[in-house]
Amino acid sequence: MTHTSLEWDPSFVARDESTMRCKFWGVGGDGTVGANKSAIKIIGDNTDKYVQGYFDYDAKKSNGLTESHLRFSDNPIHSAYLLDEADFISCSPQAYVETYDLVKQLKDGGTFLLNTIWSDEELEEKLPGQLKRDIARKNIEFYTINASKVAEEVGLGQRVNMVIQTAFFALSKVLPIDDSIKYLKKSIVDSYGHKGEDIVNMNYKAVDKALEELHKVEVPEAWKDAEDTVKDYGEEPEFITKMVRPIINLKEDDLPVSTYLPYDDGTYMSGTSRFEKRGISLHVPEWHPENCIQCNSCSYVCPHGTIRPFLLTEEEKANAPEGFETIPANGKNFKGYEYRIQVATYDCLGCGNCADICPAKEKALTMEDAGPQREAQKENWTYADEVVGYKGNLAEPNNPKNSQFRQPYLEFNGACAGCGESPYAKLITQLYGDHMIIANATGCSSIWGSSVPSMPYCKDPEGRGPAWANSLFEDAAEYGYGMALAQKSNHSLLTKYMNKFIELDIYSPLNDLFKEWLDLGKDYDKSREVADKIMEEAGKGVDNKEGQELLDRILSLKDYLAQKSVWIYGGDGWSYDIGFGGLDHVLASGEDINVMVFDTEVYSNTGGQSSKATPLAAVAKFAASGKKVRKKDLGLMMTSYGYVYVAQVAMGANNMQTLKAIREAEAYNGPSLIIGYAPCINHGLKCGMGKTQEREKLAVEAGYWHMWRFNPELAEEGKNPFVMDSKEPTGDFQEFLQGEVRYASLKREFPEFADELYAAAEKAAKERYAAYLDKLNQGAEIASEA
Repeated sequence: MTHTSLEWDPSFVARDESTMRCKFWGVGGDGTVGANKSAIKIIGDNTDKYVQGYFDYDAKKSNGLTESHLRFSDNPIHSAYLLDEADFISCSPQAYVETYDLVKQLKDGGTFLLNTIWSDEELEEKLPGQLKRDIARKNIEFYTINASKVAEEVGLGQRVNMVIQTAFFALSKVLPIDDSIKYLKKSIVDSYGHKGEDIVNMNYKAVDKALEELHKVEVPEAWKDAEDTVKDYGEEPEFITKMVRPIINLKEDDLPVSTYLPYDDGTYMSGTSRFEKRGISLHVPEWHPENCIQCNSCSYVCPHGTIRPFLLTEEEKANAPEGFETIPANGKNFKGYEYRIQVATYDCLGCGNCADICPAKEKALTMEDAGPQREAQKENWTYADEVVGYKGNLAEPNNPKNSQFRQPYLEFNGACAGCGESPYAKLITQLYGDHMIIANATGCSSIWGSSVPSMPYCKDPEGRGPAWANSLFEDAAEYGYGMALAQKSNHSLLTKYMNKFIELDIYSPLNDLFKEWLDLGKDYDKSREVADKIMEEAGKGVDNKEGQELLDRILSLKDYLAQKSVWIYGGDGWSYDIGFGGLDHVLASGEDINVMVFDTEVYSNTGGQSSKATPLAAVAKFAASGKKVRKKDLGLMMTSYGYVYVAQVAMGANNMQTLKAIREAEAYNGPSLIIGYAPCINHGLKCGMGKTQEREKLAVEAGYWHMWRFNPELAEEGKNPFVMDSKEPTGDFQEFLQGEVRYASLKREFPEFADELYAAAEKAAKERYAAYLDKLNQGAEIASEA
């Protein structure tokens, strides 16, 4: 900008010939980073070499990009920066070949290892031309391994880290291979011994099978002249081509400052996540229409909005792509329409919750290999999403099925596969997304809700969608409160200007429209309809100076003519703990504002630290020997105000109760608080994150979590404001605890008092349930007296 920058040579590389430099491309959650930390320790502890590791991640949760930069040297390492040249590069996600310059930093004659399901013939067909050319011209030793197949065969799922680590030791020769295997197996015991013998043995098998699967590719001479593969992204907005696409491809450092200048006010384009098309899952759901009962439960629970139901007219069905199979839609509201479940296969993270909870007698969804599905469904997704669109207006969203015909205004977010938080947020946007304002506390929900270049909050064809912003961890409630007060203030100004206009007694259709607007309650649809009419008439102006001045003021506030739904999102670390003072202040204010708390019972975003929401006996950082005190009952505390709507929900246990609570909270003309149980990757679910919805169900059945609603409006009607939605627990509480590593590990590490803490945890849960029953009985007594 100032033209005073010093000249620099981007080709300059500082080399120490005794140093081996290794880079690993991975995906968050596949174990790559942990394996590389283990490799550093193995080499550092068992040789005289100096070691160093730098780890670079994107801001997504698991399933995001990870880059590991490792150095091993006979001399002290003073390189305080990431690698600019590597001797060895490994890539775990096959999908990265289409997105990143994987071997750009690999030296001539270096070694490249690709985890792939492709044969040599398929590599010829599928590798991008520029990657082939770089491999051939740099004389790179090219190896492949189907680490994903090995990991699945031995029971490790998508965690390919041990397979890749074994291949690294075999190819790098930084240690003799026999020594490497010996040290690797010792590290397995050190790293996974606390998780049980089964996990240890699985990793042993992964090490042994890795060497068998390692394959050297004979690089064809013709690759030296391979032509660039140009990806056709179709027509994209300028913001995407100039800003988002380079960031996605890790070329943001090449952008000049001038690229950023048009966007220097801090605003960001919505819906950019749909341009990523990460394609990193190994399996995606396949729909079997002959088995489908059209309940839409799969869409309801999807954490990323990648599986959706669509309703088609006869014309839309006739114009559909070949293979776009449909069935007649069920329900009186949908008579004459065709029905289809469509998957966004490039965006799906393959958690499998949709298939797991499918209630059909024979599953209407099965998890299948992603490769064939991606290409088969690519055109189908575009047609369904962009041409067929969403027909949520055909039925009131008063049940889970109907709610899913509405467009989700949260899609393809950066949450972990199987996340328990994002389905709640997605559902709220389906109900109110076209007129929502969201203040998001810093934490998991702000990270999966906005990770540059990905903005998953999107808009509809009319250009409407949530207005989202993130503040500090400690003041998010106050931040959202300010938004609500601003909305209230502007609404008051509009009321003032309209009343003054009416008092002028000017002959104008606006008089009746203003009166209609002033009589409106919280009904968004009616306010939008009246607002559109006001805008049309106000644009014509009036032949009265004072009246026109009032119209100009009203038009300056046009964004506030339609009702807004103000929400605050945050996790339990914010709401129960650091931000509690602000939350309490906002809820006590009596203002019409909604709060959604995603309760993972731990500080998920910052490494799994214990919070005031962490229950007795749970193991977390700062509670390594199990939490010794009870979980704070935030919901019950807030009912003490008497005028705050409060609900505890668990989507997987009762999706109708969740929907009802959200609708009641938003309709309530006052403060509302919803606390949703959200299984998290930090819980260490033994059944895997593909069963988070099932875990919510089991949590309620075991009496670990309770569902209830406290509605002050019922008290005004002389009814019991406290409604207990959970039935008396029938499940095994201790069995539920042992299904999660955060509890089960306590028994292995501290057997001397684990059982005592487990018993105390169960006692605390029963006493909490008893407290809810007391609240229920108290409400019944007050209602009967009234």
